[in-house]
Amino acid sequence: MTGAIATPTTLAFKRKRRSFRFLSRHLTIVIGATLMTILVLLSVCAPLITPYDPVALDLIHRLRPPSASHWFGTDNYGRDIFSRTLYGGRVSLFVGISAALLSALIGSVIGLLAGMFRWADAPLMRVMDGLMAIPAILLAVGMMILTRPGIPIVIIAITIPEVPRVARLVRSVVLVIREQVYVQAAVAIGTKLPRLLLHHILPNALTPIIVQVTYVCASAVLVEAYLGFLGVGIPPETPSWGNIISDGRTYVQLAIWIVLFPGAFLGTMVMAINMLGDGVRDMLDPRLARRL
Repeated sequence: MTGAIATPTTLAFKRKRRSFRFLSRHLTIVIGATLMTILVLLSVCAPLITPYDPVALDLIHRLRPPSASHWFGTDNYGRDIFSRTLYGGRVSLFVGISAALLSALIGSVIGLLAGMFRWADAPLMRVMDGLMAIPAILLAVGMMILTRPGIPIVIIAITIPEVPRVARLVRSVVLVIREQVYVQAAVAIGTKLPRLLLHHILPNALTPIIVQVTYVCASAVLVEAYLGFLGVGIPPETPSWGNIISDGRTYVQLAIWIVLFPGAFLGTMVMAINMLGDGVRDMLDPRLARRL
């Protein structure tokens, strides 16, 4: 009996074919991940890319249009818009990722408790319903007004309205999982509750949690920009996309580039995160997968 011998050329061809197949099936993930990678690299490497201090004033060169020396122009204080836009991406990324992870952690714990224990379900869900009844932006603005503005307070103010959404999602998933045969079998053989949660319930609930985290991250980036635009978020001395757009709204007819470039970066980041989340959902959804 003869068989084909795998040569390096054959293996390389198979790898390329698998890569092309992945790209064709999950183009949304590829585009979203590529855009996110570019934005992250631009933000992280901002000190290496731009020679200008994002907070340095230069009144002589105020409201200059885009040029070779100032790629995105300057604002009403002569600050370089390109530098401020890149540094502002750091704030948005940090706030978005931190709020998404924190809300996923707290919401998952609440959702697990509500889904597993009937005595905790009603009171926890009523509290979550109360938080969801308050518009997220109003709750965040109220917290920012009552406290001292800063990045940690912004993260907390954004996290609180997002926790109920994660909690309700996890609860609904847990209510389905706990009725499955393998969970009932684990309970029948005397599996302890911590082991049951960590080895049977939580792993099977990770897929919707991961997808929800991407949507929360996109929402957090937008809410941070809203707060900065309203002047109740990140302090004005710290560049963020919301602050930059807020500073430039008065001069939009004279220098539209102050609003245009930060707004384009903000829209691109939110679109990239949403595309990444949609692609991950389609890839992990068992109804769309070709094999288990």
